[in-house]
Amino acid sequence: MLEKNIKIKAYSAWFAVSIIWGTTYLAIRVGVGGMPPFIFSAPRWILAGIIYLVILKWRGYSFPKKSDYKHIVIVGLLLLGVANGFLAVAEQWIPSGLAAILITTVPFVIVLLESVILRKRKLNLFIISGILVGFIGVVFILGNNLSLLLIPEYRLGIILVSIGLFSWGSGSVYSKYHKLTVHPFMSAAFQMLFAGFFQLILSVILGETENFAISNNSMLAFLYLLLFGSLIAYGSYMYAIEKLPISFVSTYAYINPVIALFVGWFFLDEILTIQIIIGALIILVGVYLVNRGNNL
Repeated sequence: MLEKNIKIKAYSAWFAVSIIWGTTYLAIRVGVGGMPPFIFSAPRWILAGIIYLVILKWRGYSFPKKSDYKHIVIVGLLLLGVANGFLAVAEQWIPSGLAAILITTVPFVIVLLESVILRKRKLNLFIISGILVGFIGVVFILGNNLSLLLIPEYRLGIILVSIGLFSWGSGSVYSKYHKLTVHPFMSAAFQMLFAGFFQLILSVILGETENFAISNNSMLAFLYLLLFGSLIAYGSYMYAIEKLPISFVSTYAYINPVIALFVGWFFLDEILTIQIIIGALIILVGVYLVNRGNNL
């Protein structure tokens, strides 16, 4: 019964990541439109980490052991400091939709690292088919938007997101196979703090503090990302990758663009076509296949 409850919580955490992070690309794009990227990102992670620590200590959770900190620092810097930080920098030049397209390759990166390079997990036909089907679903939805990859002005942004992709995949796989004695949420809290201060140092080195200004839209985007993107979704991600196969958890990247499109339709009256609906169904088939392969 306990194991079943843990699975339910883990799948719920994955679902939260899939939905919430689908809305954050636009929020990041809005935020860096009015603030320098690292100054915009750093306080979000520092505040989220502090809030997490206060809540967790109030509920009686223990701090990490000394042996845990090295792993926490590595994961925090790879996932948040570099991957999330580079995404914020890249969205100064590329649209949020293009960033979402690029992020859909996360499952390929994770499977490559976990199964091909590290040989930590054996692939099977269901997992391979599910990843390919999910990617086909994304391509089917985004179709003509893939031509954005060829625009010269977007080249630097694409390179930064690509570096971030491998950093995110590396951090996710590293976290999966370096078990900690501390609760996943406490680990997430310290990851946020380390990453936040890392980004703050980068902002000073890059001179972002010299022309610092805050717009109303950037502040709203910051608050949204703090509450939903950091406090809820990142903690959920860390919990999910500890309790579920990482190849399944990574399928959130296929669902994010679909959510972004549905959010645009619901809030901004953007067009929702039959092509988008069919693509979403194809993606769900891919997610099912990956999950089936992991349960064999």
